[in-house]
Amino acid sequence: MVSVPNFISLARLLCVPLAVWLIVTSQMQAAFYVFVAAGISDAIDGFIAKRFNARTALGRYIDPLADKALLVSVYVALGLKGALPDWLVILVVFRDVLIIGGALLVHTLTNQTMRLEPLLISKLNTLMQILLAVAVLAKLGFGFDDRGAATGLVYATAATTALSGAAYIVRWVRGTAAVDTP
Repeated sequence: MVSVPNFISLARLLCVPLAVWLIVTSQMQAAFYVFVAAGISDAIDGFIAKRFNARTALGRYIDPLADKALLVSVYVALGLKGALPDWLVILVVFRDVLIIGGALLVHTLTNQTMRLEPLLISKLNTLMQILLAVAVLAKLGFGFDDRGAATGLVYATAATTALSGAAYIVRWVRGTAAVDTP
């Protein structure tokens, strides 16, 4: 049986194609609401899992998968619409591919599974990515005057994305250092 937090995470994962479709068809108000609802669902499933000791092995994978799928997909869709700079979309997608690829590489080289506990800089990066997506969707959907906040968030997101990617590289180099020694 699927736990309540896992069900909520699965529902969030299933919102990804809807959010993308809403963005590419220029239904930005609806996309804003779907994105915000997905964010709220993430907080709710985390609260339930912790408060009621409902953590599961499946949840350790499906929750971050749903989060990453939503963020990356929304960034790609906003990039395709010209609402986010292409270079930022590429940077965000590359960082996530780097994280997954690095974990697979470490596993292959060491035959050990790396714990994918998020680093503090990665948590900050996720916050920046979410704030930027919300700001852009609010601006496009409701004509919200962000007074240049989105531009500042673009650079804050880029900086935290680059720092987070670099931090993971350092973690993996340390994790594989023993493999390269004869």
